[in-house]
Amino acid sequence: MSDDPLRKIRDDFAAAVNMDAGALESWLATDESQAVGWKGPNGKGKGESVGHRSGRRIVQILNMPAAELEPDDYAHMRKVVGFVRRHLAQRPSRNPETSRWRYSLMNWGHDPCGKGG
Repeated sequence: MSDDPLRKIRDDFAAAVNMDAGALESWLATDESQAVGWKGPNGKGKGESVGHRSGRRIVQILNMPAAELEPDDYAHMRKVVGFVRRHLAQRPSRNPETSRWRYSLMNWGHDPCGKGG
């Protein structure tokens, strides 16, 4: 492991995001993907969820060479790692494969059932 902090972020991101760009993009187009996640403080469930928007950003990052990543890309990568780590600790006891928990994690590029590509 390198002492380079940017490499550490990239490595942590690669460990957290277990879906490739194509699988994530396909997932984001599903009704299940669009039905989960926090959609803002109004609580009315309108618009795109934070996780869905994050997933679109993750697809962009996955398609970029490391040399082209900007500071805001690294900030988002850290955010993704934190989200995935926190939510993995909240695994439901029943039916994780069809849970909103799994679908939310998949919006962030992580399929906890390992089927996301």
